[in-house]
Amino acid sequence: MNPVANVRRSDRVLTACVLVLSGVLVAALVMLLWPRWRENPDLSHGYFVPVIFLLLLFESRRRGPWRWVAETTGIKLLLVMAVVVGLALVVLGGLFAAAVDWTHPLVGQMLAWALTLLLFAALVVMAGGGVRLIPVNWTSLVAIGLWPLSAAIPPGTYQHITLTLQLGVTQIVIHALHLLGIPATTTGTVIELARTTVGVEEACSGVRSLISCIVAGFFFSATLVRKPWARILLIALAAPLAIGMNILRSLTLTLFANAGIDIGGAWHDFTGFAVLGVTSLILCCLALMLEDREPPPAPSGNPVPLRSASFSRWVVPAGLFAALLLAVFFLFNTHGSSRTGKPVPDLEAILPAKAEGWNVITAHDLYQFSSILQTDHLVQRSYIRRTAEGSVEQVTFYIAYWSPGQAPVSLVSTHTPEACWPGSGWETQPNPVATSPFLAGSLAYPAPEYRLFKSGPALAHVWYWHLYEGRPIVQIAPNSPLTLLGLAVRYGFRKGGDQVFIRISSNRPWEQLRDDPLVIDILSRLKPLGLY
Repeated sequence: MNPVANVRRSDRVLTACVLVLSGVLVAALVMLLWPRWRENPDLSHGYFVPVIFLLLLFESRRRGPWRWVAETTGIKLLLVMAVVVGLALVVLGGLFAAAVDWTHPLVGQMLAWALTLLLFAALVVMAGGGVRLIPVNWTSLVAIGLWPLSAAIPPGTYQHITLTLQLGVTQIVIHALHLLGIPATTTGTVIELARTTVGVEEACSGVRSLISCIVAGFFFSATLVRKPWARILLIALAAPLAIGMNILRSLTLTLFANAGIDIGGAWHDFTGFAVLGVTSLILCCLALMLEDREPPPAPSGNPVPLRSASFSRWVVPAGLFAALLLAVFFLFNTHGSSRTGKPVPDLEAILPAKAEGWNVITAHDLYQFSSILQTDHLVQRSYIRRTAEGSVEQVTFYIAYWSPGQAPVSLVSTHTPEACWPGSGWETQPNPVATSPFLAGSLAYPAPEYRLFKSGPALAHVWYWHLYEGRPIVQIAPNSPLTLLGLAVRYGFRKGGDQVFIRISSNRPWEQLRDDPLVIDILSRLKPLGLY
């Protein structure tokens, strides 16, 4: 028997297994992320990532350098570690899917990082032994490292980044307006001009152009430049350039609004796309200026001796296959349960449309949040009156309902006041303490979560409950991965129970509200939902 033929045959089998399994995992992640790319404008660059991935792998073989991997003890250990950590991230992604559904950003991030590690192990195999199909160089490493940038940022991190950018952009625009002699003030992320107001919303924070420009910076560094210092410079300039261009866009739109031009619709979208196009063009031109015009060195002959596919290299296709099996297992064990047929409660009947002594205002714009909250069952009414001392008293009740199986527990848990209110100018105050026992009239209710917000001199007291199958769920760091894992373990893989989110907000502390007939009446109406 010819040993060389056996070596080549084993290498061909190894290569085929790694390529097929890697392709299946890449396709699975693309299928998972595709709806997110379509729904979230911040992820529009995701459509290009699969194309960039294939293009960079091709470029890594064409441009070099052709760095092949010798099968040393360190390389074997690296392969095993990459596979083990990759499989662990697949398991974590599946558990998070059980807690927050497959659509949650944390699931996409976990699985994207898992794919990157598994593809790294596959790359090492493709560059070693008798295979030598794809070299390990900057271009191939960028190809496998772009997948986490195509997935949504986890909500806690996203909210921190966007709020920081929103506040920063708002302040810079305000200073620029003052330098131009235009009077303007700000409340949170809202710019108040003489004749109109302009809100620096999440879409205007710059996250979209920031991530897209970082992807462009990595892409151009892998295709147009070869010197390490030039690559570092290109990537380092991507984020500041994106932020600067977005500030210029926000200032331009604010000046248009001040001139009486409607900046919604076409102008807003056009300037957004213009920022992406111009920043990418600047990065491309900079990369061309830094390009090393010397031709890449020719590939060396056989720097790595041919040898049969060892056991350590077969760990990689085994790990890829195990990752595929784990993904299939979690996919078929995290779908929602069938509806129980329980009727949806009449939320508007719970909150009276008229109340003696109160002016009642019903919010009619809540349905703009239906796609985010994954429910259409929403109601909010504010009750306002003037006291005998002449001050204004306000209390607002908000109720959202999810039928059994409509949404996972932790998805509902992420939509809390501390995640949403700071963007509208409210600052979270530290460590408020709810009254105990929590009384309304003579009746005690389950202790709510209590938050205190401040905007200038105004205070907002907020109490809320999240009910699952008629019992309150304690909210602790809803954006914490450990908390989400705990919810997955506690409530299992299936989404079976109905859920209710109840929020009360007021400019008065609870001691001044709990004996009011309106508050007592509404809380008594909430008892059938599980608040007792």
